[in-house]
Formats: sequence, structure tokens, C-alpha cells
Amino acid sequence: MELITPGFIVLFILLGAVAGLLAGLLGIGGGIILVPLFLHIFPLIGFPPEYYVHLALGTSLGIILPTAISSTFGHRKRGNVDWRQVGFLTIGGVAGAVAGSHLAAGLNGRNLQLLFAGMQILVAGRMLVARNYLPPERSTRVPPWMLILVGLCGGSFSAFFGVGGGVVAVPMMVILVQLPIHLAVGNSSALIVVSSLAGMLSYIATGSGEPGLPPWSFGYVNLLVVLLVAPLAILFARLGVRIAGRLPHDKMVKAFAALLILVGLKMGYQVLF
Repeated sequence: MELITPGFIVLFILLGAVAGLLAGLLGIGGGIILVPLFLHIFPLIGFPPEYYVHLALGTSLGIILPTAISSTFGHRKRGNVDWRQVGFLTIGGVAGAVAGSHLAAGLNGRNLQLLFAGMQILVAGRMLVARNYLPPERSTRVPPWMLILVGLCGGSFSAFFGVGGGVVAVPMMVILVQLPIHLAVGNSSALIVVSSLAGMLSYIATGSGEPGLPPWSFGYVNLLVVLLVAPLAILFARLGVRIAGRLPHDKMVKAFAALLILVGLKMGYQVLF
């Protein structure tokens, strides 16, 4: 394994900066960009082909965890986290994360990669056609069952695909629960902390004992990659939170969606052809 060459170390550090900025800016966790890049890089550095997809998902969650913690503290300082709501989101998030990670561990890498590519294209398509109209904000207390449902969907999505889950949780909180967008993004960051932790632990458990895993691997989480990527991810997550309060997101989200479609199509093409 050639993981510790200077070129790859610099590359992983830069990936952390990009993932962290997106996590803080859009409340998406950063995994939606990390996973496809890992799927491209891991085979080049000698990760076993039968494991590199699961390692990409588990390692992504290991990086998302500290990044989401950083984003959550940033949003909390701005009053954009409701801890009562987060508590109910957590109940669903933990259950969903455990279920999602175990389901992903039972699939082979080819099918997982194809599903991830399809997920990216669908998410990006929704971003491109989303209307600017938002429903009126809720004036009454949110029923716990609605928050648990959002947590369940976000947690299972997060763990299954190795991403933050904000691409599901934020729209559900805005449209279904009718929360203000900034509160939805802040709550999403807190939910990502819980779902990524539960998902990461599940990937460690399901991958433990597998023969031939790369050095520094704890189950399907590679600690060395986490240590290289996470520091700048944490730093840039706080920067993303600050930028999020100053810029309109419309054009940036559309450009990001276009990038996701291109990446998803490329991943799908590699699997099918």
C-alpha cells in the first residue's frame, strides 16, 4: 500500500478542506463528495478491490463525525440548533444508522457503487428542479413523531451511503416539519453527529475480522485516512458556517448539483461498462 507517499498525503489533506467547507456551507456532511473521490483513490493506493467500496463508506463517516461536531458548534453559536428537536431526531437517527450500515455491509461493492451513483443523480436532480418557494414556518410545537421520522430517514440514508444525511434531513425539516431553513441546517448538523457516529461504529463492527484489510483499518474505517482528512475538514466546516450566513445559496447549489450529476454518471458508467 502506497498510502503514505507525499502526493497522496497532500491530496487527502485537500479533500478535507473541500469536504469541510461543503459540510458547513450546505449542512450536507461532506460525504457526498468524499465517497466518490475515495472510490477513485483507494484502488490507486492498493486497497483490496473487494473492500474499497465499504472502506470508502465507513471511512467517510469517520471523517464526517468530527466535521459535523464542528459545524454544530458553529450553528449553535448563531442560535440555529434546537436541542429538544435534536433529541427526537437522535432517536430516529440512531435506529436508521444501524439499519442502514448493516444493510450496506451485506451488499457487494459493485452494487453499492451503482446505488451510490444513482443516489447522487437523484439528489442533484432534486436540487436543480427545486423551487425557491418555502412553506410558511410552523407556529406550533413540532410533534415528536415527525422529528423521529426525519431522524430515521436521515440516519438510514447517512449510514447506507456513507454521507451526512443532510441532503434528506434538511428538505424534510423545511417542507414536512416547516422549520426555518437556518434552523433546519443547524439541526441537521447535530443529527449528522449522531447518525455518523452510529454508522461508523456499525461499519467497524461489521468489518472486524475480515482478512486482508489495509493497515490502520478498524473494520471498514481506515484511521490513517481519517487522521489525514479530518483536521482541515473541521477547520473549513467552521468557515463554511460563517459563509453560509452571508451568501445566497441558489447559484452555488445549482453548480454543486451539476457536479454531482457528472460524478454520478461517471461512477455508474465505470460499474456498468
